[in-house]
Amino acid sequence: MYFCVTFTYNKMEKKKVTLQDIADALKLTRSAVSKALNDHPKMSQKTKEAVQKMASELNYKPNQLAAALRNGKSKLIGVIVPAANITFFSSVIRGLEESVNNAGYSVILTQSHDSVEKEKEIINTLIESRVDGVVAALGLNTKDYSHFEKLKDEQIPLVLFDRIIKNFGVGTVQIDDFKGAYDAVSHLIENGCKRIAHLGGHQHLVLYRNRLDGYKAALKDHGITYQPELVNLSDLHHEDGRNAMQKMLDLENAPDGVFCSSDYAAVGSLQVAREKGKNVPIDFKIVGFSNEPFTSYLEPDISSVDQSSVIMGHKSGELILSAVTCSDTEFSPQNVVLNPTLMIRKSSKLFS
Repeated sequence: MYFCVTFTYNKMEKKKVTLQDIADALKLTRSAVSKALNDHPKMSQKTKEAVQKMASELNYKPNQLAAALRNGKSKLIGVIVPAANITFFSSVIRGLEESVNNAGYSVILTQSHDSVEKEKEIINTLIESRVDGVVAALGLNTKDYSHFEKLKDEQIPLVLFDRIIKNFGVGTVQIDDFKGAYDAVSHLIENGCKRIAHLGGHQHLVLYRNRLDGYKAALKDHGITYQPELVNLSDLHHEDGRNAMQKMLDLENAPDGVFCSSDYAAVGSLQVAREKGKNVPIDFKIVGFSNEPFTSYLEPDISSVDQSSVIMGHKSGELILSAVTCSDTEFSPQNVVLNPTLMIRKSSKLFS
């Protein structure tokens, strides 16, 4: 479980009780108190009981982070996501947290909001917080990776998921984006589409390049000529889907289907198609990507490529634990590629 907590400092608040306070109250050394609290065999049972009693009376709370740091580990994993309120990312966090919590680690969750500057600030904060490792998905606008290099310079293990950096020498976990796109476009073709649009993401990000390549490969393998005017690249937000589809459906030779690299853009496409009098899926078919929960609540519900988000989180957790617990000589970054699943719904197939 992760928490977002706000602390307010007040000079009038009661001072935090320390080991020295217990030592002063019992006229013992700080070292003796520490040993008694940690059940050291050389401390008498009488002293241990006295220290425990005084600690309880003073409401002493041990500093777990300080204790962990003395042992060379903070037991903290920093996590950077573009937005935690997107179901895909929250599901990855859930899987990641399950993995690391079982190994005694806790998660510090941060959000970049797709801001490069925010991403840089977060990495500096995580380094200062002495995290043992970092798991991250790049922001949409991240093209310079020097701030991620800082983690490597500080010898803090890094695992990237979904939005990764290719050949960066760190662990990665991603879906087979090429196959997911290929399967989606093949499905549209097999269900009668002959002129398929693609709403894609910015091509500096590996996943969106792979999805565009999968789209092109499916067209080629089914004997359909690639038409550049049917490809629109954007941030893939809801409004981006609406704007792109307004232009596409106004073409003299308009598309009869669309593969969207985001479910949010797919919803925008669906809205515009219906506003322009298209009957989905009879006149126009749609497939999205990510399998966000809302895709199954719409009418018609939207077909989408599932990214196995919880499993992606589990695998990311396993990789970061492997990186933080093994020696430098033993460590070798792994690249995990998960198999996508096309969830077929009414938006792309005529059901009898």
